[in-house]
Parts: sequence; structure tokens; C-alpha cells
Amino acid sequence: MRLLLLRHAKSSWGNPSLQDFARPLNERGRGAADLIGRFLAARGLIPEMIFCSTARRTRETLALLMPHLAQDMDIRLDGRLYGADVGGYKALVADVPDRVETVMVIGHNPAIEDYARQLAVDGAPADLTALHGKYPTGALAVLSAPAGAWRHLTRAHLELFQVPRDLTHTGGAA
Repeated sequence: MRLLLLRHAKSSWGNPSLQDFARPLNERGRGAADLIGRFLAARGLIPEMIFCSTARRTRETLALLMPHLAQDMDIRLDGRLYGADVGGYKALVADVPDRVETVMVIGHNPAIEDYARQLAVDGAPADLTALHGKYPTGALAVLSAPAGAWRHLTRAHLELFQVPRDLTHTGGAA
């Protein structure tokens, strides 16, 4: 089983009258979401199920990923992800049907970062160091565990930790 934990792309702070929930992506965020979508497609990291916070910036991130994923999948907009703690993320993933092999969660810090750090018990040293350093907007943690029940997922192998900034330096989905 594979879990993709994606922090929403960079949002705009240009309109101070907007509530946090309603902030859209900025130009940099839109570009980063597109890069991550290309990266997912190039690596074959195509989820069967996606949980996405209902905040505007997460929904816009999802919309920019979709042209690159191009397959039928179960997409669930879930308001519980906005403001959730790690326990909320765990509860959401625990309810995934066991037949689903790859799940993506598009959410927010600090919960998505804390959840990834709790799960990642091993992986490439550089990826683990990056994960424990900073989880910037648009960052993607790819975690894998032996097949089993999602409700029992407590430990995982960090396959990779990808930030959009590194994709721009390598020309995209390298």
C-alpha cells in the first residue's frame, strides 16, 4: 500500500480581507501544482482514491493535478481535513477500503507534516533529513507499507520526499 501526502501549493496573501479558508493559490503555487502533477504522472504515482480538504487552496491544487492523473478515481472533498490534527488524518486513512492500494491526501500543515514524520520510520537518509527539516507548500511525501489494512498503518517506508523547487531545477518531472 502507498500513501501520498501532499501539502497544498503556495497560496496568496494578496487579499487580507479573505478568510484563511478562502485563500486561492498564487501564481507560484499554480506552477508548483502543475509540476507536482507532471511528477506524479512521470513516476506512475497515480492514486485510486484522493482525500482533499475543502479549503480553496487545496481544491485548486487538486484541480491542477487532475490533467496529469487522467484516470477514474474516487475523489472525496473532506472538510475535516481543514484544521485537523494528526488524529484526524489517521482516522480518515483508517477508513480507506483495504482493496485500495494507493491513496493521496491533500491537506495542510502542521498535521500533514506531523503525520508524515510519524509514519516514516525508514527511507533514504537525504529524504528523511529533508522531511524532518521543512515541509514546504507543494511538498509530497510518498510512503509505502506492506499490504494490509489501512486502519493498521502506523509505520511506513519513505520512498521519496519531493518539493516543487527541486523540480524546477531539474526541468520538471525528472
